[in-house]
Amino acid sequence: MSRLFMFEKPLGMRDTLPELYEKKDRVRSDIAETMKLWGYQFIETPALEYYETVGKASAIDDAQLFKLLDKEGHTLVLRPEMTTPIARVAASKLLKEDIPIRLAYSANVFRAQEREGGRPAEFEQIGVEYINDSTISCDGEVIALLISSLKKAGLDQFQVSVGHVGFAQELFMQILGTNGRTTTLRKFLYEKNYVGYRESVQSFDLSMIDKQRLLKLLQLRGGEEVLAKAHSITENDKGKQAILELQELWRVIKDYGFEEYVKFDLSIVSHMSYYTGILFEVYAGNVGFPIGNGGRYSLIEKFGKKATATGFALRLDRLLEALGGKTLENEMHCIFFSQERRKEAFGLAQQFHSKGKKVVLQDITGVKDLDKFTKKFAGSTLLIGGRDSE
Repeated sequence: MSRLFMFEKPLGMRDTLPELYEKKDRVRSDIAETMKLWGYQFIETPALEYYETVGKASAIDDAQLFKLLDKEGHTLVLRPEMTTPIARVAASKLLKEDIPIRLAYSANVFRAQEREGGRPAEFEQIGVEYINDSTISCDGEVIALLISSLKKAGLDQFQVSVGHVGFAQELFMQILGTNGRTTTLRKFLYEKNYVGYRESVQSFDLSMIDKQRLLKLLQLRGGEEVLAKAHSITENDKGKQAILELQELWRVIKDYGFEEYVKFDLSIVSHMSYYTGILFEVYAGNVGFPIGNGGRYSLIEKFGKKATATGFALRLDRLLEALGGKTLENEMHCIFFSQERRKEAFGLAQQFHSKGKKVVLQDITGVKDLDKFTKKFAGSTLLIGGRDSE
């Protein structure tokens, strides 16, 4: 093992410097305020969970879990996502009565990365879980809240792509059964490797009709008209039920007035194995990955409670990338003071604070380059000797 350098960080870990932190904090606050207005209550869970409960219940690959042992020899994990810990809390403490629950969160999650990947091993998610409501109205509300949150954060151009776990799943079951070919196609769809998908389908020993049905799956992207086309390639009741649910969801989205932000993509699959129904991803700008995703899941049943839920999670780092390099308005004022006018400076700062304004107090003798330092602020006041100047 090579010797670590003094300033080196663990693989995938990143520092957040003040300017980026301020941008992230403002976006987080705007989104959190929107969630609260919609009736969602924030919750916190421990960063460390037991591997035997949350670790195994999570859909994150075992190789991506950060594991450690406590003093009693139990294996712990750093939470790899927030849905599973919230499912644990809901099942153990919140689902005492058979009523819907709306929860929100903002937390860092941890996933080990390969050295060549270049992806963060720690990142912040903000999201919601709408628990114990099986209606399509629940799914529609979560998607509408996602759209409202992004608009409040200042994102103008984005698209929510909506699919259904049951549609592709049933199509593969009809044509391929439960063999390795289904796993291969699902992997290609998750990775958006449509060339690999097409080549694999052509290599299968299937009738030309079945090959065409599998290939048409990639064409089922667009508006409401896509759902009518989907009927032509599915033959069983479960596949048709998935289409009916998406049609009902479209009516809900239209009632919210958000149809311009939503498109259907029936080729969407997820690596999260607990999704059971409607699922969605949101894309924006030139970001090469989804900035958020979510859907309907049955994870809570793993903790002994029969309840379904729908939620979404936004990646704050990717959302900031989508928002671009917008410069924040500088609202910080600085009061420079000499020792003989220190008390006066402190009093002036209190006046600023009482009006909700940001201000920095700076002893003039502690600054070597006054010109450079003052450029950091929107304005400054000098209280030096027997005079002052703006």
